[in-house]
Amino acid sequence: MDYGTFRGLYTLLLMLMMFGIIAWAYSKRRKASFDEAANLVFADDEQPSADNKNAGAKQ
Repeated sequence: MDYGTFRGLYTLLLMLMMFGIIAWAYSKRRKASFDEAANLVFADDEQPSADNKNAGAKQ
């Protein structure tokens, strides 16, 4: 196997990996988890309770 054949096989392997990642990212099975991850930015944090507000004022 010469160097040109090795480079061709390596290129083919990388192309197959790229198409595999694209297929994984756009698959319908992953859509729900990707939508959930995208909306994590907008998730509200828990509101501090009245006890925590009073504890901060005492310090």
